[in-house]
Parts: sequence; structure tokens; C-alpha cells
Amino acid sequence: MSIDLLSARRVTAAVVVTRAGFAQRLALAACVGLAVALSAVPSHAAAKIQRLVTPGGLVAWFVQDATVPLISMEYSFDGGASQDPADKPGVGHMVANLLDEGSGDMDSAMFHERLDRRAIQLSYSVTRDYFRGSLRMLKDDQNEAFGLLHTSMTQARFEPKDVERIRAQLLSTLRRQALDPNNLASRKFLEVAFGDHPYGRPSTGTPESLPKVTIEDMKAYVGRVLAKDTLKIAVVGDVDAATLAKLLDDTFGSLPAKAQLTPVPDVAAAKPPQRTNVTLDVPQTVVMFGGPGIKRDDPDFMAAYVVNHILGGGSLSSRLYREVREKRGLAYSIYEQLLWMQHSALFIGSTGTRADRATETIDAITAEVKRIGEQGPSEQELAEAKSYINGSQMLSLDTSAKLAQALLQYQNDGLPIDYIDKRSEVVNAVTLADAKRAAQRLWSNGLLTVVVGRQPQAAAQPNMVKPAGTPPSPRAN
Repeated sequence: MSIDLLSARRVTAAVVVTRAGFAQRLALAACVGLAVALSAVPSHAAAKIQRLVTPGGLVAWFVQDATVPLISMEYSFDGGASQDPADKPGVGHMVANLLDEGSGDMDSAMFHERLDRRAIQLSYSVTRDYFRGSLRMLKDDQNEAFGLLHTSMTQARFEPKDVERIRAQLLSTLRRQALDPNNLASRKFLEVAFGDHPYGRPSTGTPESLPKVTIEDMKAYVGRVLAKDTLKIAVVGDVDAATLAKLLDDTFGSLPAKAQLTPVPDVAAAKPPQRTNVTLDVPQTVVMFGGPGIKRDDPDFMAAYVVNHILGGGSLSSRLYREVREKRGLAYSIYEQLLWMQHSALFIGSTGTRADRATETIDAITAEVKRIGEQGPSEQELAEAKSYINGSQMLSLDTSAKLAQALLQYQNDGLPIDYIDKRSEVVNAVTLADAKRAAQRLWSNGLLTVVVGRQPQAAAQPNMVKPAGTPPSPRAN
């Protein structure tokens, strides 16, 4: 998840262990102090952020907050799905789904019973650049929670019966997604944008690749990727620095010192304009559009982020919403956002419309994108966008979990530990000239467009029999 990515949807495969008992055990604490915590954490979080270095040399960004007896931790390792073998996309995804399926002397049922008993929330996920984990518990359960996390990373069992059960579940999901126009559009768009680069491969795997993933593949992935030299940690909650340092060393200290990562080259997204059609017999046509973006460390990034809010990130206030929905009634909703990764960047958007109006919708989007690319925003639009972005910052950090996610994202983005303090200044420093320059860089070259749905002539005949054969199988996620 990216904190600066409004409605950010980094295409992520996640397995989350949801514990119903957690809410029950938190209820009393919530009645006493949750309302205070939700208002207090963001208002003074920046001043309390500590750079904690453990005796074992691990580094964490840490906010101590005793308002509620709760601890939230987010952490990541470099690598992610980009470390999957080229012929076996989905290895990291399977690892993320299996690390909590038994470890050490605990089988899957026993491991989950331990989590349930203490209402511990534990999750793993894989993005293109990172293998991520999340842990949330009540203060009294911190030793057991961190202990279970340690064993899941260092002693995962990968029992054959569990592997085959999870594999079957993931393959079933892929079969459902093959009929989902939004998923097909997303996969095809990234295939078009990145081709044979690791970013162009489906991070969740394919029906052909997942059956080939072996237990040895998954163990090798864990050994190569889960290492201390790329580990980043963010913790927010009711724990003191000395106690946390020991917990972190006990949890992560025995991991390999160095990751063995396959180098991933930088890549520029395909040059627009290009249009790709995928035929699928569904009532609504999905249009996904975008193009090369601006990386997070680019000096023009914040200007691009602010102008992107004006174009498509501002929901009901965005230019695309007004042009496509309010003025023309072509779609119910439309969004557009920036997506930045370690080795590339995109802007990407999506909407849904009737098949017989897909071309009109694409034309309207293209015209508005071209207009902002050529003219940039107005002074009023810029001022309103900056005001909204600054105001929404604190609301986006209203829980310990959200703040921990933000601190981890800032570390992965290479930002300073006081970025929360500085962010409003960075936003306010964006001038109209900066905004116009960023808009010209992003939106003056046309669009990569993927259209998934019926052909226009088929849309006029909803009862027609679909021709034999299956649509192309996109290979990007």
C-alpha cells in the first residue's frame, strides 16, 4: 500500500489471517481509549517517531503510544514477485499463502489455533518489489505473537497436503479472475506496458505456472529473499524501546545476513499511444488506460502527484469524473492514479461503460488527458488540490496500523524519518510552473489503452451465442 497513492491499489496478492476474537478482546480497551487514540496518534506521531537500532543491528522506525494496549508492526524484504523464476510466476505468492500453514512442531490447525486463542492478526503479502508482513496484537500477547511470527518465517513446514490445498485454492481464484474484466484489463495492461520484464508477469501466477511450483522452489525463495540486509520495520503501539528491541532481535535475528536477489533492471513503460482489445462477453466494458509515470525519487514527483489529484485522483472533484460522468454520462465512476515501483513508474486509470460507448469514452478520456498535458492546471485547481492533500494527510493516519503502514512505505520510498513533518511543506512548494511541467511530462504523449468486453456489434445483440473458443489469456497483473 502507498500512503501517497490515493485509492492506491498496488496490485498485491495478500493472505490475511482475520481473527474475529480480536475485536472482542479489544472492546473494553476501545471503550476506554480508542476515540482518544484515533485523534491523538496522527497529531503528534511525527514528533514521536524514533529510529530504533537493536543490539543485533536491526533498524526500525518506532512510535510508542500507550493510549490503547495494542501493537501494530509492518515490515518488508526487498524482492517480491520480481524474484519469481521467469517460467514460474507465483512462487512468492504461494509462499505468502503458506508461511502461516504450520511451522516448527505445529501443524496448520495448531498454528491457527494459537493465533485464534490470542486473537493475533498475522498476514503476508507479495508485491512486485517487496515481500511484506503485518502483525497486530494486544500488548499482553506480544511474546506469543512475535514468537509465532518468528517460527513462521524460519521453520515453515510446507506440508504437502497444505501445499496442495492452498494451490487448489489459488488455481480456483485464477479461474474466477479469468472471467473478471477488471482483472483481465489489469493483467493485460501491465503485459503491454512491460512485456517480458518481471513487472509484466502475473505476480499471482497463472494456471500453467502454479502447478509447476515445488516445495523446493518455495524454500529456495524464502532462503534468498527473507534476509536482514533488506529488512525494513515500522512499529506503532504500547511497547517500550528496550522491550521492542529484544522482540525484534528474537524474531528476525536468525534470518540470513544477506539476501541473494536476482538483479532486476530498470524499465521504461511502453511508449503510447497503443490500444489493445480483449474480447469477453460481459455486460460492461472495462477501459484501462495509462502510460509512463514519474518515479518516487524524481524531483517532479510531488508536482506530478498534486496534478494527478486534479486529473483523476480527486474522485468526485476530478476533471475526468466531470468530463466522463457528469457531462457525458458515460460511466458511473472513473479513477486515475500514480503507480511507482523500484525500477519503473506508471500513471494508470480505469472506468467501465457500455460496449457501444467505449470508443466515445476513450475519446473523452484522451481529450481531457491531452488538455491537461498541454495546458496544465489552473491556479485555483492547484490551490484546492494542495489544500485537500494536506488536509487528508492526518485523516489517513488515524490508527496505529495505518501509521505503521505509512512509516514502512516511507522507508521503502527512501524518504527521511521526519517526512510526515515535512510533507505539507513539500506539497505547498509546488508552483504552477512545476505543475505544468509535470503535466507535460506525464500526459502529452497519448495513452496506452486496454479495452475488455464485447465488441460493439455484440453489445447490440445481448442474446447472441458467443463464438466457440476462449479469449486471449493476458499475462500481467
